[in-house]
Amino acid sequence: MKYIKFKTGQEKVPIGKIVCVGRNYAAHAKELGNDVPEFPIIFLKTASNVIFSGQPVVHPPYSNNLQHEVELVLYIGEDVKNASSEAAESAIHGFTAGLDMTLRDLQFQFKEKGEPWTLAKSFDTAAVLAEVVLKDEYKLRGDESIFLSVNGSVKQNSSIKNMVFSPIEIVKYISARMTLEKGDLIFTGTPEGVSRVIQGDKIEAEIENIGIISTQII
Repeated sequence: MKYIKFKTGQEKVPIGKIVCVGRNYAAHAKELGNDVPEFPIIFLKTASNVIFSGQPVVHPPYSNNLQHEVELVLYIGEDVKNASSEAAESAIHGFTAGLDMTLRDLQFQFKEKGEPWTLAKSFDTAAVLAEVVLKDEYKLRGDESIFLSVNGSVKQNSSIKNMVFSPIEIVKYISARMTLEKGDLIFTGTPEGVSRVIQGDKIEAEIENIGIISTQII
């Protein structure tokens, strides 16, 4: 079992389900040739996918196009179903930075065949997390910068204000379809600039005031 790491505090919370939102930045949807969605596109990762900043990402041997996606991650700190805006806000107890590592070649292959692309998103080391900052320690402004570099070269540089769907809208949408529980994490989508990484590459990612991730591809 894997547990959430908090910047402060010693509470031991097992990682629950990891719900991810696709195409939540218009420029990223465009760079992959997709339309901006009318509602959040949802997929899942598993807790066994999780590693933490400082641990290496293992490049699966069955893919030739591993790509990085830096994302704001929401920590759900209480159970919520059919959330109102107020309940959605209350259920978000903290934030962190995350990397949604993606096997882009497999994703495109699955999409072309009309098949689910779970295996392009869910594999060992596919979810990299920083420590969670609790909401009573930092209040999200909504315009924090989101940044990623590979080997010192900037690849992604945007602001979370460019999200199509806000954190509250995302929690409302998901909780209307599945109960969100304490320990769940929500990846809120990535801005434009995703690119391929190979063995030996070093990734540095940061969301302003929230979290920093350092990892290397092995």
